Amino acid sequence: MSDKILVEKRGHTALITMNNPPANTWTIQSLQALKATVEELNADRDIYALVVTGQGDKFFSAGADLNQFADGDVGVARDAARAFGEAFETLSRFRGVSIAAINGFAMGGGLEVALACDLRVAEEQAQMALPEAKVGLLPCAGGTQNLLNLTSMAWAKRLILCGERIKADKALEIGLVEEVVPQGGALDKALEIAERVAEQSPSSVAACKELIQLNHQHSNAITLPTEREYFADLFHTEDQKEGVSAFLEKRKPEWKNR
Repeated sequence: MSDKILVEKRGHTALITMNNPPANTWTIQSLQALKATVEELNADRDIYALVVTGQGDKFFSAGADLNQFADGDVGVARDAARAFGEAFETLSRFRGVSIAAINGFAMGGGLEVALACDLRVAEEQAQMALPEAKVGLLPCAGGTQNLLNLTSMAWAKRLILCGERIKADKALEIGLVEEVVPQGGALDKALEIAERVAEQSPSSVAACKELIQLNHQHSNAITLPTEREYFADLFHTEDQKEGVSAFLEKRKPEWKNR
């Protein structure tokens, strides 16, 4: 673990704060800490959602700490790329719902960690970019792939190939974020969404998330029969029995995530 990744549990929600001032940049150590943290939260059956935000009121995250690339060491570059990939792919595979509370500048790897989340809430002053090509690099933490899941190829090219920086309102317009809130409001909104997640069966949410992500990899010939199988498999869970019983008894369900 690392003091650059802070974790707080609030009910069924885990709050992860990137804590490397002044710009909350990533190092190999903090990326390894993020991976270990998400794996630990994934094993905690009482956690249904997680929120990722940045310490302070200016930066969500400015991405990689470029000091680690100053020597031009290819081995360091490979290690860093692998650490980025493993950390953010682990975040993408979190069984519950992950929400990025973008409270400031989200640049490079800082935007990529938000792209690895399921949902994104941005404050109105936030700005976003994938400017790696400006310094002779490229997005290596899913940016070239995950951006296309949210916006058009043309906008992906403008952001990556032209180095365009956009503000929160434009990010909302092109589908890069799902909601824009006033300055200082991203965390509260993200936590509010996370609380709504806790009203759902965590077993159902995990199954639904797998199916949604499966759609990017396979045709309907595979995903539709799988959807039906996952539906039937839920009948092996306690949550399915509790959900139906609570509805019929007109009471609030008490989920067990089992």
